[in-house]
Amino acid sequence: MSKELTNTTEYREILSQAISQIHTTRTIIAQQVNSAANSVYWNLGKILSERQLAEGYGSAVVKQLSVDLKNEFPDMGFSPRNLWDMKRFYERYYQADEKLRRSVAVLPWGHNLLLLSKVESLEAVAFYANEVITKGWSRDLLLNAIKMDTYTHTTKQLPTNNFATTLPKISAEYANEVFKSSYNLAFLGITEPIKEQELEKRLTEKIRSFILELGKGFSFIGNQYRLEYNQKEYFVDMLFFHRGLQSLVAIELKIGSFKPEYVGKMNFYLSLLDRLEKGENENPSIGIILCADKDHLDVEIALQDIAKPIGVSDYQFLLPKEELQHLVMNEMKNNG
Repeated sequence: MSKELTNTTEYREILSQAISQIHTTRTIIAQQVNSAANSVYWNLGKILSERQLAEGYGSAVVKQLSVDLKNEFPDMGFSPRNLWDMKRFYERYYQADEKLRRSVAVLPWGHNLLLLSKVESLEAVAFYANEVITKGWSRDLLLNAIKMDTYTHTTKQLPTNNFATTLPKISAEYANEVFKSSYNLAFLGITEPIKEQELEKRLTEKIRSFILELGKGFSFIGNQYRLEYNQKEYFVDMLFFHRGLQSLVAIELKIGSFKPEYVGKMNFYLSLLDRLEKGENENPSIGIILCADKDHLDVEIALQDIAKPIGVSDYQFLLPKEELQHLVMNEMKNNG
């Protein structure tokens, strides 16, 4: 296949469909495996709960049960601690609504242990479980989100996009799940002010980490993506394609605070992308303006009469406080 053909929208659609099918199948298989394992853990937890075993007087029973189960099933991790966690797993969710029970049933056990030990409200558990399922979060990403209290920030923040008025209802709801109001760029290791070109350069160099932070479904097309129209050239900072949304996603990077004029420029880029790059079966292009910070009222006014789907997100370079303390302690130990 020639290089010219691989750059066409038709080939991009073929590649996207192939990748999407493979990812979907892998996800289904993983969820089936998790569901089977969690079913075992649930039923063991139910047995321990119904026997009213508690840590203390029940410890001897659980300890002996662990020994016997590990002899019978040496590769299934039936330690006493894990058995107690299975009991907690059952007792926490057996009266929960069916939707939440279905969600935690397909999560990896390590994710469920994090939710058991670090998240108190069932509403927050439902939020994080949905994020893991829809965005493919690893255990580390889930832990980082919990430390940053993403649930509280997300549920209490006003919307900073116009998806509800520019996209069909189902697409708007999905887009709100895909795009965050704030992104953590701590993986860039930036500790001092930099220019926009340097920020773009760092993100491109660590594109895999950036895609993980963006979430599941993004494919990187290029940076400083060239658009030519009316004998003039224009360049999009970073261009992605999202498999689930079936849309091109343009990201503009800004070092300072949000300014209303950024919206007009993004609106223009989206019009060019839809005219020049969008495939026949693809949905309208979406724009994300990534700024150092934003004022919700400014964003609301700037977007209210815009017909193209645009979101405004901010970013931070700092690690969560607990993780930063952990790194500092490790550094002190290494240098001690």
